Amino acid sequence: MKTYQLPEVRIERDKDRCIDCQVCVRQCAFEAHKVDEDGEVYSEDEKCVACQRCVSLCPTNALAIKDNTPFVKDNANWTAETQKYIWKQAETGGVLLTGMGNPKPYPIYWDHILLNASQVTNPSIDPLREPMELRTYLGSKPDNIHIEMVDGEPVLKTKLAPQLMVKTPILFSAMSYGAVSYNTCQALARASKELGTFWNTGEGGLHKNLYEYGPNTIVQVASGRFGVHSEYLDAAAAIEIKIGQGAKPGIGGHLPGEKVGPAVSQTRMIPVGSDAISPAPHHDIYSIEDLSQLIFSLKEATEYTKPISVKISAVHNVAAIASGIARAGADIIAIDGFRGGTGAAPTMIRDNVGIPIELAIAAVDTRLREEGIRNRASVIAAGGFRNSADVIKAIALGADAVYLGTAALVAMGCHVCQKCYTGKCNWGIATQDPHLEKRLNPDVAAERVYNLVRGWSHEIAEMLGGMGLNAIESLRGNRLHLRAIGLSKEEMDVLDLQVAGSPMA
Repeated sequence: MKTYQLPEVRIERDKDRCIDCQVCVRQCAFEAHKVDEDGEVYSEDEKCVACQRCVSLCPTNALAIKDNTPFVKDNANWTAETQKYIWKQAETGGVLLTGMGNPKPYPIYWDHILLNASQVTNPSIDPLREPMELRTYLGSKPDNIHIEMVDGEPVLKTKLAPQLMVKTPILFSAMSYGAVSYNTCQALARASKELGTFWNTGEGGLHKNLYEYGPNTIVQVASGRFGVHSEYLDAAAAIEIKIGQGAKPGIGGHLPGEKVGPAVSQTRMIPVGSDAISPAPHHDIYSIEDLSQLIFSLKEATEYTKPISVKISAVHNVAAIASGIARAGADIIAIDGFRGGTGAAPTMIRDNVGIPIELAIAAVDTRLREEGIRNRASVIAAGGFRNSADVIKAIALGADAVYLGTAALVAMGCHVCQKCYTGKCNWGIATQDPHLEKRLNPDVAAERVYNLVRGWSHEIAEMLGGMGLNAIESLRGNRLHLRAIGLSKEEMDVLDLQVAGSPMA
């Protein structure tokens, strides 16, 4: 069948600069660059995914990749993208798949929220010369504590629930081995250890070589139970029950069999070459009571030594769901907004289901405070955090910490081409191809991720100091340090924010 689809991009090759070295040919797993019978390199635009690998490595800067948005008759409803999707499904009869997060131009609320700053009456703090505490503890906190004086020293008598101590309020999101390469997992684990934070295995189990990073590892128990066994649970610092994720709320997961080689097979405990399909629901969870039973089963299995997290998608009734999760005994609630990344998701679900993480954080924090149970569970927010300003605004809205996913991959080299589901990642990140995986040096990738979080942490300290605060926990849920600009009254009501220009209460 002849395709009606037009190339998404144009590859421009400067023939005066191109020396036919074939670097681009060797680097492109999608075979967008080829060599003719005379040894001259040429390109096939329709195969290019705009990952920029060839552009980055071309020794003579002879390549450029340009947008090839096709001309269509002006029509706001039947856009070029809409027509492209229809052509593709008319040819294949299948579900449209994509990777990464939602690219639609929905409002980005972070860009409509401004931070407060101290001036005269409440002087700012210089983080270079005065102590600044970014450390926080994730886990259930008691309603009150009992302290006794022993030999003139205060001694805590209340037994606390297990906590995760993070030196900066940034953790790494769940990305499973299989969806991403072993080198990617290794880089995240190393960076977590150096930063004093945690990375999340996702639902793909924990590779045997990464058990040494257990003290900085959060392991997942998802509906497929891939890789879940007692040693896996014991190795981790915390356990996360995955109910949903922001890129595909309400549906399960699928790792194609071609990505299940021997190492992935052993880690996930499934046959080589078999599809790893996670059902949409946990077939033992159909109520909050069922969830509570799993939470306490995992606590019992690990002798009540590890916090138990529950990860959910940000959906319309997220506040009520979070309340139920806190009452079910979870120590941490992870909420993933609709811009959360993924290795593979149906395009229509990624782009049309869920709500922004900004609104979800505010709704959940408000609900838990109103019910007097905010201390029962920490809140981790996820879903498209782009910079340190997004992080600090999330904490002021009510999060305890954030999960970083796409930004960490971009730090490693990802160019967000959204073709993760093909397994042909030219940067060695979202692939199980041994040849491609070698392109990601785990030492270099770990250093780049470490540098990113270190830089963000410095900026968070600077912004805290500018507010006159010396600890990140003093900002959590303190929305008086935020102001809204360019938002409707209804949006400000959900966020519980005052308009920019209004005085401090």
